[in-house]
Amino acid sequence: MLIAGLTVMFTYGLYQQQTDEEVQLKKQALLQRNSDLYHQQLDKYLEKQEIKARRAHQLISEQLNERPVTRSNAALLTTLADGSRRQQNDFSGLYIAPDAQVNVQNSLLQRSTAVWHDTVPLLQHDFFAVFFIAKDNYVQVTPAGWAADFSVDISLLNNPLFQLAAPEQNPERSLRWSPVYFDSIWQQWMLSILLPVYQQEQFLGVMGFTLPLSELTQHRSASAEYKPNTHALLLDRMGQAISDSVSSSMRNLPMFSPYQGAKVNAPVLSELMQTPSRFLMALSAFNRLDWQFALYQEKQTLLQQQRFFVPRMLFLTFLVAIAVTLLLHFFINQMLLKRLKKLASAVNRVGRGAHPGLQLDTKHDELGILNRAFTAMFEEINQLVTGLDTRIAEKEQAEMLARKLSKAVAFSSSGIVITNKHLDIEYVNPFLTTLLKVQSASILGKPLSSLFAEDMQKLTNDMMQSLAERQHWRGDVLLLQEDATDETEQAWVTLALAPIRDERGELSHYVAAMQDISFIKRSQKQMEQLAYFDSLTGLANRSYFRNQLRKAISMSQRGYYTFALLYFDLDEFKLINDTLGHDAGDELLIEVAKRLTSRLREDDTIARLGGDEFAVILSDIKDKMHAGQIAGNLQQAFTQPVQLGTHTVAISASIGITVAPDDGAEEEVLIKHADLAMYEAKARGKNTYRFFSRELNEAATDRLLIENQLREAIREQQFLMYYQPKIDIQDDTLVGYEALIRWLRPDNTLVPPARFIPVAESTGLIVKIGEWIILESCRFLARQHSRGYAVSLSINLSARQFNDNRLPTMIEQIIQRTGVDPSYLVFEITESMLMGDTDAAIKQLNQLKRLGVSLSIDDFGTGYSSLNYLKRFPVDELKIDRSFVKDIPEDRNDMDIVSAIIAMAQKMQLRVVAEGVESEAQVDFLKQNACYVVQGYYYSMPLAEQELSHLTFTIKT
Repeated sequence: MLIAGLTVMFTYGLYQQQTDEEVQLKKQALLQRNSDLYHQQLDKYLEKQEIKARRAHQLISEQLNERPVTRSNAALLTTLADGSRRQQNDFSGLYIAPDAQVNVQNSLLQRSTAVWHDTVPLLQHDFFAVFFIAKDNYVQVTPAGWAADFSVDISLLNNPLFQLAAPEQNPERSLRWSPVYFDSIWQQWMLSILLPVYQQEQFLGVMGFTLPLSELTQHRSASAEYKPNTHALLLDRMGQAISDSVSSSMRNLPMFSPYQGAKVNAPVLSELMQTPSRFLMALSAFNRLDWQFALYQEKQTLLQQQRFFVPRMLFLTFLVAIAVTLLLHFFINQMLLKRLKKLASAVNRVGRGAHPGLQLDTKHDELGILNRAFTAMFEEINQLVTGLDTRIAEKEQAEMLARKLSKAVAFSSSGIVITNKHLDIEYVNPFLTTLLKVQSASILGKPLSSLFAEDMQKLTNDMMQSLAERQHWRGDVLLLQEDATDETEQAWVTLALAPIRDERGELSHYVAAMQDISFIKRSQKQMEQLAYFDSLTGLANRSYFRNQLRKAISMSQRGYYTFALLYFDLDEFKLINDTLGHDAGDELLIEVAKRLTSRLREDDTIARLGGDEFAVILSDIKDKMHAGQIAGNLQQAFTQPVQLGTHTVAISASIGITVAPDDGAEEEVLIKHADLAMYEAKARGKNTYRFFSRELNEAATDRLLIENQLREAIREQQFLMYYQPKIDIQDDTLVGYEALIRWLRPDNTLVPPARFIPVAESTGLIVKIGEWIILESCRFLARQHSRGYAVSLSINLSARQFNDNRLPTMIEQIIQRTGVDPSYLVFEITESMLMGDTDAAIKQLNQLKRLGVSLSIDDFGTGYSSLNYLKRFPVDELKIDRSFVKDIPEDRNDMDIVSAIIAMAQKMQLRVVAEGVESEAQVDFLKQNACYVVQGYYYSMPLAEQELSHLTFTIKT
C-alpha cells in the first residue's frame, strides 16, 4: 500500500512538469471562461430587469389610460415656500414644479397618483425606485422620500433621463438604458431603464425603473477572488473603470451628474494598455450598457506559483501515502473485533432476559450469518412474550373501560336510557329522573314513548319506521311533566336513538341519549318575538310585515282575494318629539297602536315600520270603496286627542292606499305605490287618505328622470347664468343684478328652474350647483368691475347650501380666487331658512358677514319671521316679494303691506328692494314710499351676459 502511494506521488510529479507555455494557455482559457460566465450572468440579469420593466410599463400605462378618474390624494397637495407642490404617503410621493401648469383635477395626475399609491409599491422588490416624469412638469415616484427632498433648482424636463426617452431623441419609442448618473438625494450612483408613455399617439411622459450601480458591480470582484493574483475591472465606453463607491468629494455633485470614473489599484490601466504582453487578459463586452469586463493576471506571478507548487505537492503526496497505509491497518483490525464484541454483548443481555439493545450487522460473511441467526431467534422469542402481555393488558383495559363507562353514564349531564329491542325501558340515569322529576322505579318496564308529552305521541310511528329503515332516529321531543304550569317549565330534549348488537350482530337493546335544549327553545321563541315584533308597540315589525305582504301577494295572484296596502304617517310627529321629548313620542306611538288595532279585523295585519310610519294589509276586500271605508274608520281613531302627561295633543294621520293586484303584483312596487299615495295625501293638506293612481307614478318617474338628467347636466356643465338688472328709479341708473340659473339641454330646450330646483334641493345636488353659481357669478362681477362698473350682484342661497358648515369657507375661497370685492356681493336668504334653528342661522350669518358680503332676506312677508328674531339677524336688506307688488295699485291691502315693510326697513336702517315690478303705476307707488331700488319685467327680463350690452340704462360707475 505504501508502494502504491509512492507510485501515485511520482506520477503526479511527472504530470506537473509542464511547459510554461501550456500553463499560460490553460490560465488564459480559464480567465476567458470566467469572464464569459460573468458576462452571461450580468447579461441575463439585465435582460430579466428589462422584461420586468416592460411588463410594469405596460400595466401602468393601461391604468394611466383606462383607470376611472376618482377623487385621489392629489387633492391633499401641500404648497411649499419654494413654490412647488408636494404630497407624500407611506408608498409614493408627488412633486409638481413651481412653473407647472397643472391642477389637482387633471385626469392624468389623478390616475398617476392612484396608480403610484396602489400598484407601483409592489415593484419595489425588483427596482430601487420607479418614477414617472410627466411632460406637464411633475413627477410621481416610489419611494416617497425622493419627492420630498427634490430641489426646485433641478429641471424635470431638461434632465438627461427625460430627454433620452422623449420623442426628440427616441422617435422609435424604444427602451433605453440611461448612462450612469449621480443621485444627490440617495447619495448613490444610479442607472435607469427608460420607457416613454403615450396615450393615443400623444406623448405623456417618461417612466423610469432605477437600479443602483452597486447591484450591477457586486459580483465583479467575486469573479477574481477564487484565484490569487487575479484582478477584475468593469470599463465604460470611455475606458473609465466603473465602481459604485462614492467618495467624500463626490457627495456634493449635483443631481444627474454623469459618471466620472473610479480610481483603480495597481496594476493601473496605463500599464495594462502599454505593456499587454506582461499580462494574461480576457475581455467580454456588454452591448446593452456599452461596457466591457476584463479579467487579467501577471504572467511572471503565474510562473512563480507554478514552480513553487510542484515540490510542495510531491512532499505532501508522500505524507498522505504513509498516513493512508497506517489508517487502513488500524481500521481492519478494529472493525472485526468490534463486531465480535457486539454479538457477545447481545447474547449476554438476552441470557439475562433483557432486550439485546444493540443493532447487529447482517453482512454476507460468516460473522454476518451468525448475527442474522441470532436476531431471528430473539424475534421469535420476543413475539411469544409480547402476545401474552398484550392479552393480559387488553383484559385489564376492558375492565377499566367498563367501570369508566358506567361512571360516565351515571354522572352524565345528558339523559341516558337503555331499552330492550321492543323499546321498553330497562335503565335510566340519575340526570333524566331529575329532569322528569320522577323515581326511576316508576318508569322502568314502560315504553319509551311514555316519557313523551301527549303532543309528541304521534312521533312513535315515525321513530319505529326510521329504526327499521335506517337503524337510528334523531329529533327534538317535549317530555311529559305533569306539574309543568307554563312554557318556561317545559323540558325539551334532543333525542338520539341507536341500536346495540351482540357478538353475533343481532339486535339486543337500544340506547337513547337526551340532551336538554329547553333553554335553546325558550331563547328561539324570544328571538322570534324580537325578530318579528316591535319592542315598543308590540305590533309586527318590518320583517314580519314583508313576509305577510309576500303571502298576501301570492294569495291574490292565485285568485283567492283582493287586498289593500295602507301606509300611515303621523302628521307633525317630529314636532311633538322635539317639544315634549322622546318619552312622550313613545307614549303617543303606543296609544296610536292600540287605537288602530282595536279598529281592524283579526285577518288584517298591522305593523310599525319605524318612527311614526305604520302599514296595514287589509285582506279580502271587495273594491276600492271598501278599502276607503276602512281607511276612514281608521282615521276616526285620531279624532280624540291623546293625553301625554300634563299635555293634551291632537293627532292626525295621512294615509296612502294601493290595491293589489290592480295596482301591482310585486312587493316593492306595491310599497312604492302606497308611499307615493301617502305623500300625495300629505301634499293635499294632511289628515286625509289618497289612493294610488297612474298620474302619481308618472310624476315620480318624471322626478327620477329629472334627477338623472340633472346629474348628467352637472357633469357636462349644461347650465347658463342669466342676470336681471336692478334699477335705481330715482335716476334710472343700473345699480346691480340678480344672478339666475338656467338649464339648457343638449336639444336646446330650457328647463324651468321651478321644475329642477326642488329636485336638486331634495337630492342634495343643489350644493354642487350652488357652488358653480357662486363661482360663475363672482367671475361675472369681476368682469363688470374691470370695465369700471360699480354694480352689485345678488345670489340666491338654497336651504341645503345655507345649512352647510362649509359654505363660508367655500365663498371665501371663490372670492380669493376671482379677486372680486366682497362688498358688492349680496346673498339672498328666504325667511323660512332662518326660522328653524335660529341660533345656528345667526351663527352662519355672522360667519358670512365676516367675509365682507351683504345679506338680504328674500321674499320678505311670505314667511312667518318674528320681528324679535329680525332684530337679531345681521342682515342688510329686505326684498319685498313679488306677490305683494303684482296687484298694486288695484289691491289696497297689498299697498298697505308694502308701505309698512318699507317703513319698517327704513326704521331698522335696512335697504329695501322690490321685485316683480311690471307697470309704471307700481314704479310711481314705490317711489312715493321711498323704495328706490326695483327689478322686474317693466325694466328688463333676465338676460344672458352677452345680451346685457343692449340695455340703454346708465350703469353706476
